[in-house]
Amino acid sequence: MGSEYFINSQELEDKVRNLLPSQGGAGAGFDLSASTQIIPIIDLTESAEGSNVRQDLQTALSFDNVTPFLVTNTTSTIVSTTGYFRLFGNCTAGSPTGNQLSISITDGTTSKIIFNSNVSGFLTNVGGTGFIPFDFIVFVGAGDSITASSNTTGGSVVGITRQIADIDGNLV
Repeated sequence: MGSEYFINSQELEDKVRNLLPSQGGAGAGFDLSASTQIIPIIDLTESAEGSNVRQDLQTALSFDNVTPFLVTNTTSTIVSTTGYFRLFGNCTAGSPTGNQLSISITDGTTSKIIFNSNVSGFLTNVGGTGFIPFDFIVFVGAGDSITASSNTTGGSVVGITRQIADIDGNLV
C-alpha cells in the first residue's frame, strides 16, 4: 500500500476547477493529493471517439474517397467544398514550349497560385515528356475553391483530390 500526500497549490486547484468543473469546479472545496502507489493508466481516447485506426491511416487514399481530375487547355474547379484536402498528382507536358500548368486557390475574385510548374524549362533541357509531381494539403474556406489550369493542349494537370478533414478539422 502506498503513502498518500496532500498538495496545497492554488494554481493546480484552479486548473482542475477549470478543466473538470464536475470534480469541484462549481465552488465546492477539495484537496489535491498524490500517492506513491503505482496506478496504471490506459488511454482509450481512440476507442471512445469511435476509431481504432491510427490518424495517418485514416487519411489513406481509396477507391471510394478520391476524386480524379484531368485538366488540359482550360481552367477547371477541382475542389469547391470547405475543409482540408490532399491534392496528389503531376503536371505533364510533351511540348518543350509554352506550358503553364498551375493549381490555385480562389475566392471568386482573386486567385493565388499555390503550385506552378515550368515543365517547358524542364523539357528544353532533357527533351521528351516531362512530369512534375505534387502532393500537398490545402485548406478550403467558405467561398473559396481550388482550380487547376493548363494553357495548352500539350500540357495537363492530372491527379486526385481527397478530403481528409471537414472545416473544423474533424477527420473524414
